[in-house]
Amino acid sequence: MNPRFSWPDERLIRAAQDGDVTSLTTVVMESQPHVRKFARALCASPQDAEDAAQEALIILYRKIGTLRATGALASWMFRIVRNECLRQVRLFVPRSDGVSAEPDASPEPSAEEAALRRLEVERLAAAVGALPRDQRQVLVMRDVQGLPGRTVAHALGLSNAAMKSRLHRARAALRHSLETTDHAIDGPVRGESSSP
Repeated sequence: MNPRFSWPDERLIRAAQDGDVTSLTTVVMESQPHVRKFARALCASPQDAEDAAQEALIILYRKIGTLRATGALASWMFRIVRNECLRQVRLFVPRSDGVSAEPDASPEPSAEEAALRRLEVERLAAAVGALPRDQRQVLVMRDVQGLPGRTVAHALGLSNAAMKSRLHRARAALRHSLETTDHAIDGPVRGESSSP
């Protein structure tokens, strides 16, 4: 994660939840770079990403009071962006699987769980966002948005075989990227030496 940008601290989030307009505006502004990054990684097109980011920030502004754990802001925003991307797809592809567009209410995580989840969400979004655009599109449409293979192939102007091949390459690249960051994170902990 870029050190210039960090998620708002818990004190600021609590003040925003208590109705302090200045704090709320600051929370939205400080969350914006992260929300846009999630949207670019999860949505199928730049326009969808922009729309999803705007909607997610509006939801944050209006519903911050419903956030149970101040440390869970990143996970909450990730779910909202994901649901906004899915909602945009449903405007064109009707679905009847009962997926809710509202962020789900889950038990309040511990501070450690919230921090770990925030890091994992950031890592996953960064890995998906780093894929080449053609791979990212097919991966997001098939694995994140859950569209049928034929629908994805048709939307991208590909044959079924070409779509499957591109999806296979995207999944392999994502797996490799996540394994690489796993080794980078776990290496020193497992006793490997690291240069000073």
